[in-house]
Amino acid sequence: MDDLSKVADAIADPVRRKILMMLLRTPLTAGDIAARFAISRPAISRHLRVLRESGLVRDQHIGRHRRYSLVRSRLGDLAAWLAQFDTQPVPVDWSQRLAALETEVHRTRRDRNRAEPAADQHIARHSKEDTA
Repeated sequence: MDDLSKVADAIADPVRRKILMMLLRTPLTAGDIAARFAISRPAISRHLRVLRESGLVRDQHIGRHRRYSLVRSRLGDLAAWLAQFDTQPVPVDWSQRLAALETEVHRTRRDRNRAEPAADQHIARHSKEDTA
């Protein structure tokens, strides 16, 4: 099984996801983790073993306790793989769009100013013809 599949399998279980969320804040001992669940301590130990084998957590022996901590980097590959399915549109660069709008406004004003004297001359010419 490849690393991506191991990580995905490990986080597929809601209990393991809750454990990861707990470890996001601070490292905890197996006893501290087990105390927060209504399931047996051996069941929590099995969940911790799956998380450890997937590389999502590491344990450190402190006296007769094991303290578990999150290995955040292991989620990076899965996050990158999932990102390709993100349906959010590409972020809009408003500064670039506003600059383009400003350019268009200036161009329109310039073209209008160039056209107005020609229109004024046309009107003046017709006015002279009407009075003659």
